[in-house]
Amino acid sequence: KNNTKLVAALCDRRFGIGADGLILLENGSGYDFEMVYFNADGHQSSMCGNGGRCIVAFAKQLGIIENTTTFMAVDGVHEARIEGDIVHLKMQSVSEIFSTSDHVILDTGSPHYVALKSDIDAFDMKHEGAQIRYSAPFAQEGINVNFVVQHDQNTFGVRTYERGVEDETLSCGTGVTAAAIVMHQMKKTVAHEIILKTKGGTLQVSFDFSNGVYSNVWLTGAANLVFHGSTALNI
Repeated sequence: KNNTKLVAALCDRRFGIGADGLILLENGSGYDFEMVYFNADGHQSSMCGNGGRCIVAFAKQLGIIENTTTFMAVDGVHEARIEGDIVHLKMQSVSEIFSTSDHVILDTGSPHYVALKSDIDAFDMKHEGAQIRYSAPFAQEGINVNFVVQHDQNTFGVRTYERGVEDETLSCGTGVTAAAIVMHQMKKTVAHEIILKTKGGTLQVSFDFSNGVYSNVWLTGAANLVFHGSTALNI
């Protein structure tokens, strides 16, 4: 786990397997398992929402769980359930939301910058995201950058630049969770079940809201097996 060069090499899309990140499923005391997440740069990082859904599907495939689970991740305990290929993952509650004139900052297991745009298709997301991620006061710790466009009263499009990957990713679970909460907080929607469309597919975020706290937050979407194999890569 301390071999950051090996993790980065495994995630390399040309000389390794290729991935936005690497997840280890480990034995967890008092829980079904523990999730340990690494960004593509090889370093352990904060919570990955879609990765959380994927590791739940993986645990079911291995026979560790059946249709429900409780597991530990870097941001605390998560519950999840599986219905076919759909994985429902309970995220952490959110109460601290910092708004400015043109963006909002919040933490949904990972820190996120969220900005509403009239159009997100024309952006060079890697360039625009990096400019924000490496600007003060984010440069040292980094932040994930999300641009959001509204499609209708409860459907939004999202594009995300992720720190650690240092590029746009096709779908970010903590990012769409942040986007859903921010759109509700900005009164762009009154819905408590919000649909988020990303390049990687469609996700749904639901939540309860009371006294300024977003609780019972669930991230839902499909998780599909696309590859299994072995590698001789050794660094």
